[in-house]
Amino acid sequence: MRRFRLADQVIDEAAPNLQDLLADAYRRKLRPLCLCHEPWPTMYIAQVGDQYIVKRMPLSGGGHDPSCSSYEPPDELSGLGVLMGSAIQVDPESGMAALKLDFRLSKVGARSASAAGALGSDSVVGDTKKLSLRGLLHYLWHEAELTVWTSRWAGKRHWWNIRWHLVEAARQMTVRGGALSEILFVPEPFRSADKAAIEQRRGQALAPALPPKSGPRKLMILVGEVKEFSPARSGHKLIVKHMPGFVFLLDESLHRRLQTRFETEMALWGADEASHLIAIATFGLTPAGLAVIEEIAVMVVAENWVPYESAYEKKLVDALARTRERSMKGLRYNLPVDKPTATAILQTQPRPVGLYVVPPSSDGTYEEMLGELIASRPEFDTWIWRTADGEIPTLPGGHDRVPHT
Repeated sequence: MRRFRLADQVIDEAAPNLQDLLADAYRRKLRPLCLCHEPWPTMYIAQVGDQYIVKRMPLSGGGHDPSCSSYEPPDELSGLGVLMGSAIQVDPESGMAALKLDFRLSKVGARSASAAGALGSDSVVGDTKKLSLRGLLHYLWHEAELTVWTSRWAGKRHWWNIRWHLVEAARQMTVRGGALSEILFVPEPFRSADKAAIEQRRGQALAPALPPKSGPRKLMILVGEVKEFSPARSGHKLIVKHMPGFVFLLDESLHRRLQTRFETEMALWGADEASHLIAIATFGLTPAGLAVIEEIAVMVVAENWVPYESAYEKKLVDALARTRERSMKGLRYNLPVDKPTATAILQTQPRPVGLYVVPPSSDGTYEEMLGELIASRPEFDTWIWRTADGEIPTLPGGHDRVPHT
């Protein structure tokens, strides 16, 4: 439980008058101090609707104690490190992140050429200057803190709070000089009793994707859970959960390359009924109101919405889901698969632990790069699972684990 100092007051995160104190501090432009670690890290207060939330300052997560919920491991342990300062530029005063993207948010003329490059712009090339479509999804997931987990949250993470955190994260990002939140569409939870009101709000939210009378067509970005891909009379259609009766169209070429490029993700999703497949796509609306996808990428997440990229990572994510220590899943962003990253960070005391899953296809070069990565962060303890050697080793802190049922 976090404790803060506000001017001359020390307050607890669970204090019943917390919102009143934060509202007053927000009006007075006071900066809270987190009492997790000396020197006390400075934080700021964000207003979200009628609620006030204490958030860490940009790029300050490493200054918090590893047991603090505001702690963030170094960017260098994941694919995020090479993107900071280039593809992602954070203003330390406002906390706003300006993103450079390697995919288009507008379309000129007929829909043809964009589909040809839709999947080639993904993270295979490992470009550090711009975010790929999947890289953007990873960054949204990370900033929404959906990579973080503790067993105390079991059964408490649902689509409504997934959506809320994604939208709030997008409010702190800009693309092409505009707010990402203005072009991001994340479907709200569907309730049949509210069908008419939900569809009206959806229509208003999708209005920016309608084609203009002249000039380039603006594209929006979808983030949603895949229900299914199914054949259409021409091409295929994507059905997104919480959007009954609404489809996103893909042409045959794009769908074929989607199945090829994301074969592993599709197989992982198919192998585990509790997992979810998350799609991120750019799309526009035709004059007839049909939603047509231009580019698309997918990511598979476990039952608790924590991402994974292999059956080995799934075993680690499942093991971490049963431990009471706070863990943070690492993401690859634009890094190619032959570059090692920390698969996850376990926030144990007094030292955090970097967790590394070494794929069976790794070679001497991979091991050398892994050794350099580990040596670069001596303040971390290390746990390594070399998958070619056998089953997953016991995690650190195993005595504090919730039994598997």
